[in-house]
Amino acid sequence: MLAEYIGVALMLLMAIGIAGGMVFMTSILGPKRYFPDKMEPFECGESQLVSPHQRFSVKFYLVAVLFVLFDIEAVFFFPWAVLFKRLGVFGFIEMLLFIIILGVGLLYVWKRGGLDWE
Repeated sequence: MLAEYIGVALMLLMAIGIAGGMVFMTSILGPKRYFPDKMEPFECGESQLVSPHQRFSVKFYLVAVLFVLFDIEAVFFFPWAVLFKRLGVFGFIEMLLFIIILGVGLLYVWKRGGLDWE
């Protein structure tokens, strides 16, 4: 029974060996010139304007979570559209209720100021 996993174990060992070998060979063969600019964190070639340890506003996370929420909910529209004729009136009413619930949630967040960046 364990003989079936020998191929997987060999591939895992090869992957670990290749990755470890690359890291090892890079540390041995790579250039070792250290200078101050090389030791700074890279930010798209620009110098940092503010501390990287600065806290983000809670609204940033709220907008991100809301984006993910509504984006994931929008995924449900595709299978519904594909099966629209097969689902009939029942499927239409169910999706209409789904859209109304999403719309009410969006209006609530909008009225509470959850989408404002200020």
